[in-house]
Amino acid sequence: MNPKPFSFVVRSMQLKFASYNIHKAVGLDRRRDPDRILSVLHELDADVIALQECDRRFGRRESVLPRARIEDSPYRPIALSIRPGSLGWHGNTFLLKKEISVVETDPLILPTLEPRGAVRVDIEHGGKRVRAIGMHLDLSGFRRRHQAEAVLAHLDDCKHDCPTVVMGDTNEWSSTGGMLRLFRDRWHSPDCGPSFPTRRPIARLDRIFASHQWDMVDSGVHHSLLASRASDHLPVWATLSLKS
Repeated sequence: MNPKPFSFVVRSMQLKFASYNIHKAVGLDRRRDPDRILSVLHELDADVIALQECDRRFGRRESVLPRARIEDSPYRPIALSIRPGSLGWHGNTFLLKKEISVVETDPLILPTLEPRGAVRVDIEHGGKRVRAIGMHLDLSGFRRRHQAEAVLAHLDDCKHDCPTVVMGDTNEWSSTGGMLRLFRDRWHSPDCGPSFPTRRPIARLDRIFASHQWDMVDSGVHHSLLASRASDHLPVWATLSLKS
């Protein structure tokens, strides 16, 4: 009897990405409750989370999520070291599962009249380099398009080409137009669902875009009882698998 040939299954690397505008940790009850936000993040259980509005808008721009409490969770914030006491850049930052290694971080200045920005993080996981950008775009459609163009131009200028995810609060009410046209050809965009406002979600303002190195596994809006009270936005998420 001839022995059966040895075989094995190569498992692709999967990561769960999420984006969440936490509204400076102020919920629908008008209370600032960072523990409530952290509980929602625990429910999400994503590997890479882009946060918007994570810092106070005025004064010293201090973080609304105490670092000590984040460190007690499964997550850690990326290091930007821009302002003492701040967590991000114009309110944008990333939280990562602690087993994920950070290769590089970079704050992006976006063209606008009011303070807006984005943050890039390159991570290493499963022996692969992966890039993510978190952003919070303008209320003005004209400026949103210029800001999205700046994000894509930054990616084109990066030295290392690697699988990429862009996500955040786009403030884009259109389902197909506006700044979404810029991501039409080179990007997947899962329909996570309406995320704003939390009482009665009707608008798909929070979006995730993935480069074509990724396969979509699953996506959605996290609409738990806690999430419906913690912010004026619901978190969106997508589980992505690297193509073999």
